[in-house]
Amino acid sequence: MTKKELSQLFYLNREIEQNKKRLAELEEAAISCTAGEITGMPHGSGSVDKLGNYAAEIADLKALIELNIQKCWYELNRINRYIQGVEDSFMRQVLTYRYVNGLSWNQIALSIGGGNTADSVRMAHNRFLKEN
Repeated sequence: MTKKELSQLFYLNREIEQNKKRLAELEEAAISCTAGEITGMPHGSGSVDKLGNYAAEIADLKALIELNIQKCWYELNRINRYIQGVEDSFMRQVLTYRYVNGLSWNQIALSIGGGNTADSVRMAHNRFLKEN
């Protein structure tokens, strides 16, 4: 498996977070669009059209987030299966910390301990991927 394949979970999680932020913005905009409405008064179609657009965009974004969450589960399972197939315990830890937990090289070195540095862990990781 390549670094790019292993990194897909990280990027999917980032994409989900970005979409959740966008969803919150859209929901806030939709609420503010309806907040100024006075019931019982005649109104033009402008705010209704805006609200309809927001509703459609919100629904689409929710569906996209749900799809990406399903992709995350698939990627997580795929990565975990790959990692469990690795014979070296040290490398399984490195791969899990990096690709499942999303830790930096420095955080991985600190978590593993044993005098490992961020550079030594990263280089061992790169050698392992190159050989396999």
